Amino acid sequence: MQQSTQRGLFLTLEGVDGAGKSTHIPFITQFLEQRSIEVVVSREPGGTALGEQLRQLLLHTPMHLKTETLLMFAARNEHIEQVIEPALKAGKWVLCDRFTDASFAYQGGGRQLGAEAIECLEHWTHAQLQPNHTWLFDLDLAIAQQRLRQTREMDRFETEQADFFQRTQHYYQLRVQQQPQRFSVIDSSQSIEAIQQELTQQLTALISTR
Repeated sequence: MQQSTQRGLFLTLEGVDGAGKSTHIPFITQFLEQRSIEVVVSREPGGTALGEQLRQLLLHTPMHLKTETLLMFAARNEHIEQVIEPALKAGKWVLCDRFTDASFAYQGGGRQLGAEAIECLEHWTHAQLQPNHTWLFDLDLAIAQQRLRQTREMDRFETEQADFFQRTQHYYQLRVQQQPQRFSVIDSSQSIEAIQQELTQQLTALISTR
């Protein structure tokens, strides 16, 4: 009898806009691929044709908070069903730029919806799925905002006021406190080389558990 394929790992990167997480996705991908691990790289909101359409609406169209939250989870559900779960079942590792931690932080914290509604949607959408490991890229908010202004035109989340990002960052920290075994907090004020050294150590540890 043929041995069943071992389920892949689900890895996510989180942090406020401008914290630098996206910079390290190519490094993580290459590190894993060089060790013969097949990687599916994706992002939220997005990851599917429908999800990318919803992403454009979410990032650029003003809407009610409940609508925003429901659309985030609609895109996420499609992403899980079409991309994440099939890849994991096939033994591939999934590396995703944001997942439900971002909804807790941005809608729950930043927009002050609170955690309860997010928890209900999380349970409904993916009660059996959580990231195996999450990197939270942490950076002083003033530096994060400065980085954003220097790199691109900002969307409607990125142009929020400082108190929005303070609440967002606080909710991220709460998630770390609630699930410390899942998170690694990365000090994004370090050099890229220092961060990649940390990532190398953590990825090596993850690979060794397989």
